[in-house]
Amino acid sequence: MKIAIDAFGGDNSPDEVIKGAALAVEEYGVEIFLVGDKQLLKSRFDTLSVSGRNVEIIHADGIIGVEDNPTDIRKAKAGCSMGMTLKLVSQGVANAAVSAGSTAALVVGGTMVVGRLKGVKRPALATIMPSTNGFYMLLDVGANLECRAEMLLQFAVMGSVYMEKIMNIKNPRVGLLNVGTEDKKGRELELKALSLLSEAPVNFIGNIEGRDPILARCDVVVTDGFTGNVYLKVVEGMGSFMKVGFKTIFTTNIAAKIGYLLSKKGLKKFADSIDYKEVGGTPLLGCNGAVFKAHGSSDAHAFKNAIRQAREFVKRDVLREIEKNLKELGSL
Repeated sequence: MKIAIDAFGGDNSPDEVIKGAALAVEEYGVEIFLVGDKQLLKSRFDTLSVSGRNVEIIHADGIIGVEDNPTDIRKAKAGCSMGMTLKLVSQGVANAAVSAGSTAALVVGGTMVVGRLKGVKRPALATIMPSTNGFYMLLDVGANLECRAEMLLQFAVMGSVYMEKIMNIKNPRVGLLNVGTEDKKGRELELKALSLLSEAPVNFIGNIEGRDPILARCDVVVTDGFTGNVYLKVVEGMGSFMKVGFKTIFTTNIAAKIGYLLSKKGLKKFADSIDYKEVGGTPLLGCNGAVFKAHGSSDAHAFKNAIRQAREFVKRDVLREIEKNLKELGSL
């Protein structure tokens, strides 16, 4: 399997990208196209003393940053590291693309360069979040700030397929994020989406409130990109808050420090469950190819896990399964 990696996307590029790619080759047996400034990448491989086995460097000029117009990924900056990474997928040279670069540019590039699956209204960014009993998927988390009800319907179908195929959850429960569980709650968007989802070929459990996903009361959370992004950032902030809180509690006195030593293993397991590095990548569902967004501050471990996610996506043929399920909606 061949996976294209944007070597200059993210805060820690290219060194952490290089190290993550090398780890993925060793652990998962994939072949890597590392895309970016060829001369610089070769020199970093030498400096870092990292093996280049099964890694091919593809030259690209420049990057597309958060300050750039995202639509430049189509023409003005089509030859940048992200643009070339996506092009390798669109041309069938690579099976999947991974980038920690500009989210907006990746959404535009995934939609316009790789293209949408036939019948898909808009691709959605779908992130895996921790709950009290495993994980749930939240989508959309920012690709589409404004949505129509039929888009949320497609998000539900795509999210269900992903959770079943990648996270091994049979018949995943789908919830519509709302301000209350009653059928009459919400804006026009939620009211229309509720009606459509009630007839959809998914395990729809109705409206859910913000606390429900964390308490493992559903497996797929559907909402518009504006609401989803706000929800995501609040949960991330609470995770950081809890880490600081635990550190403060366990350093107050000698008894607390002893308590920390006794509970260190359990605390590490909990910390890992809320660490984005363990999940690695966020899929852009609805593209006609596997496109994954890694966190902007990803280290080598996070990049390795993003590559693992992309590998599983392709290996389990999630794309075709999504396409098949969308046909049941009469979208194709």
